[in-house]
Amino acid sequence: MNAETMMGTELRGLRRRRPEIAGVVLAGMDGLLISSDLPTTDATHLAALAAASFGLGHRMATTVRRGEFHESVVHTAAGCVVTYPAGRDALLTLVAEPGADLVALREEARGLVSRAGAALAARHRPTLPTQRPDPHAPLAVRTPMATLPSRRPHRDPYITWRRPPM
Repeated sequence: MNAETMMGTELRGLRRRRPEIAGVVLAGMDGLLISSDLPTTDATHLAALAAASFGLGHRMATTVRRGEFHESVVHTAAGCVVTYPAGRDALLTLVAEPGADLVALREEARGLVSRAGAALAARHRPTLPTQRPDPHAPLAVRTPMATLPSRRPHRDPYITWRRPPM
């Protein structure tokens, strides 16, 4: 069974076990939609917002030095939205109805997250090259651009505009 089929089965099972869940979105850390049972436009937007929420929550956890980020909860007048990291590659976002038992929901989601993280990690596992690059090939061929040192001078990130030279 491939990762997408497994995730679809897991998401449907979660919805059957927890009727207070109105929708489920599984997204990549980059905010791209992987799987969902929400309408396409809502799911695509929610996937992007979940990645932003995770980034903000992760940054807050790092800033206050209180351990690893576990979840992000947004309470609204009509329920709540909870985002959990699903392994290193994905985010699980649940849209819950008002009065949902968040403690029980957390336990269900943690189980799904552990299974999803393993399936998605296996899906995205990079394959190692079978042959080594030629050491005499041009530098651009044997060295990824991200590993090359930057030649731009260091600039203050808070200064966004510079006056043109006269």
